[in-house]
Amino acid sequence: MASLVNLLKFKHIIYSVNLTYSFMRLLKSTIHADITDMSVKIFTRKATRAIVLNGENILLLYTKRYHDYSLPGGGIDEGESNIGGLIRELKEETGAHNVQNIQEFGLYEEFRPWHKSGFDIVYMQSYCYVCTIDEELLTPELESHEIDNGMHPIWMNIHQAISHNEHTMANSKKKGLSIERETFLLKLIASELLHKC
Repeated sequence: MASLVNLLKFKHIIYSVNLTYSFMRLLKSTIHADITDMSVKIFTRKATRAIVLNGENILLLYTKRYHDYSLPGGGIDEGESNIGGLIRELKEETGAHNVQNIQEFGLYEEFRPWHKSGFDIVYMQSYCYVCTIDEELLTPELESHEIDNGMHPIWMNIHQAISHNEHTMANSKKKGLSIERETFLLKLIASELLHKC
């Protein structure tokens, strides 16, 4: 019961902070099943996710290690704006350039276990934006761990990407922690945005 009370208190604080600093709509809030105590050390990690559509095709990252598709994006650097982080991550991960028509889509928040020293839980905030880019992709500037994981950008039919991720979630033992978030977002994008393309 004590951990539940702590969780409710923490969620209230986070909700108040979000009202103060972010008016982006909340798409979903999740807590990993392994988390039972919210009174431990928690840190916040802010990231951006880019939604780039061309008809029913969407610009994604395929990661061979986890056998999944995800939206381009990543952590926002210290002192960097959300939009600045979005543009930088798109360029680095996919080679996208001339990013324009940026519009808010929503915020996905999650509490996940953190297994490195200093903290026990990461409070992950993913700020999602719809945008357009030039059709031609330049050479990505992937980090070494992204290359080691077999990550590469790809235009993919969104329905096929959803089906692929669902199959991975149901059958793969090597699935990553982010696949549930990414699949939820892809389904929401398909239901809300495809008719606007």
